[in-house]
Amino acid sequence: MKAVTILDGGMGRELERRNAPFKQPEWSALAMMEAPEIVKDVHRAYINSGSRVITTNSYALVPFHIGEEVFATQGQTLAEQSAIVARQAVNESEEDVRVAGSLAPLFGSYRADLYNAERAADIARPLIQALAPHVDLWLSETQCLLAETLLVKSLVDELDSDRKPYWVAFTLEDLEPTSEPLLRSGETVAEAIHTMLDVNVDAILFNCCQPEIIADAITITKQIAAERGADIEIGAYANAFPPQSKTATANDGLDELRDDLTPDSYLTWAEKWRELGATLIGGCCGIGPEHIETLSKRL
Repeated sequence: MKAVTILDGGMGRELERRNAPFKQPEWSALAMMEAPEIVKDVHRAYINSGSRVITTNSYALVPFHIGEEVFATQGQTLAEQSAIVARQAVNESEEDVRVAGSLAPLFGSYRADLYNAERAADIARPLIQALAPHVDLWLSETQCLLAETLLVKSLVDELDSDRKPYWVAFTLEDLEPTSEPLLRSGETVAEAIHTMLDVNVDAILFNCCQPEIIADAITITKQIAAERGADIEIGAYANAFPPQSKTATANDGLDELRDDLTPDSYLTWAEKWRELGATLIGGCCGIGPEHIETLSKRL
């Protein structure tokens, strides 16, 4: 069994727990604007808990969250600052930790229906340019529409001359049972895996959905990768939300968290993912340093 790399957990809830500036629609971006030192504290908490990959707090630095005007005037600067703050946390820790540059859905989490192909590149390009000099790898997160994922991957290929490792994480439909694992767009996981292997990603993960539905997606990923002779890593980092509706939007307020996903119960899911072949394991929204510490000690 391959060694597991421990990722970090969610950023927004940890900022709120530390009384960082935090409201909608800015969400975790507000702390990046007004209290970057608290963002660094969250990074340090995850590193101290055992994370060996931390993710930049750039997820919400898109017009959907910070508005068109702020994005136009500050988006690129804030994205660069998110990477610098993460790098500072790593350097101060003196641990062997990599920084992943977070590339989020450009038009809102879970909302494939809001994708605007004409505007996507104009939003993604400055974020990629800002992060590229400071990160060790790319993490395209919470992806649910292959057209958007492919566009962002092509822009990274164009703009990142260092050709850093590229990881993509898909969020899965978890509102109701499906005959096979699906992205929230309705596209199949199998189609997503084949498409990502075609563009030579280095890792495929599943994130920001309930832990109960990730195992089948890992199994399919491992099977297709083996059939195609692809040497990729597989990973998972679930959230602690109840099922999310197809019209969910991250700007409606804070979602409730499940009470049953304690560090030990989350570990049970993580152990199953590892048995199925996952080597990159962490947490998403609502999964905090205490969960990561348990994963680090046990995995």
